[in-house]
Amino acid sequence: MQRKAYVTGIAALLAALLAGCTSGSSGGDDTSDKNADTSASTVAAQPGKYRTLPEACGAVSHDTLDSLLPGIAQITDEQQREKAYAGDAALTYDTDRKVGCRWKVESTDATDRLSVDFERVVSYDNAVSDDNEAQTIYTRLESAADIPESAPPSPAETESPSPSPSSSSSASDSPSATSSSSSSSSASSASSSGSPSGSPGGSLDPSSSASATPAGLQPRALSDLGDEAYLDDQLSGSGSTAEQRTVTVVFRTSNVVVTIVYEEQPMATGTVPDSKEMQDRAQNLAGQLAEALNG
Repeated sequence: MQRKAYVTGIAALLAALLAGCTSGSSGGDDTSDKNADTSASTVAAQPGKYRTLPEACGAVSHDTLDSLLPGIAQITDEQQREKAYAGDAALTYDTDRKVGCRWKVESTDATDRLSVDFERVVSYDNAVSDDNEAQTIYTRLESAADIPESAPPSPAETESPSPSPSSSSSASDSPSATSSSSSSSSASSASSSGSPSGSPGGSLDPSSSASATPAGLQPRALSDLGDEAYLDDQLSGSGSTAEQRTVTVVFRTSNVVVTIVYEEQPMATGTVPDSKEMQDRAQNLAGQLAEALNG
């Protein structure tokens, strides 16, 4: 009787062990299937085009520096001139991620400064590509610079009906209408310009009108540089101090963001640096850097 009970107990134990092994094996299969599904559904975003950066101080040619920094040609000492060409490298802890260079040269007419910075953007989110991360950084810079968006003309501007011949004729033939329109225009002009110094009659300081950035040269997006780009143009200082103009060009190509800052401060009070000339020089440098990156 004891022998039968012993055999029965062993059989039950073996059955229990066999059932446990079967369920454990089944659970392991489910886990591996889930892991396979997860890895299949997670696809790493594309890496950026650029893995390294150029040497910033060597990225600008001597001819370009001669154009941007006219004072270099006035340096008679050869060693000092070579030092001016060499520039000063910006402090960086990873030359594959961020590099920059600074130049400052004084001439008899002005002090010119130039800085060039390269930033290679790397995304640490597998769902976000390096290019998209660089685009986010560029957009943040553009928003901080308050660059206006170039919006298309509104439907009201493009579809407004032309005035009827009778109304146009009556308006032009009426002296009172012409006089009223002229007066209104003059008043509007006077009120919008105002008096910068609070003087009576709304008279303008001559230097203030000369300082204004000409139409067509205002801060704007650039459509022919890299994947996206903008230009900013700002004046600082007035009155008893010489006005400093700062032209900034920022562009993105793939996962690299390039920033150029070009400044000029005249020696003579009341002299205003030429906006078009400085913008042309900065854009020319930007085009050279973009071509070198893509080459």
